[in-house]
Amino acid sequence: MSVLSKSYGTLALYVVIGAILGGLLGELLSGVDALSSLMPYLKNPYPVINVVPSVIDIYVISLTVGFSFSPNLMSIIGVVIAVWIFRHT
Repeated sequence: MSVLSKSYGTLALYVVIGAILGGLLGELLSGVDALSSLMPYLKNPYPVINVVPSVIDIYVISLTVGFSFSPNLMSIIGVVIAVWIFRHT
């Protein structure tokens, strides 16, 4: 099956799941003593996008809107593996 015949929604789902599983794996591996010197680099978040939260207050409703994207290296590795799995399934 060609990659072009697969939907972008499925790819987005793979990427999100890969990022979440990569981040969780990084948290689980943080307790391993053999990786203690490497884990700060794998778990440290790298801010890519940081939109400062804005508050809209109209007396009845208060709405706060902001966005932050700070992946860590384990999440990026998870995304790469997820895309590889997507291409080979």
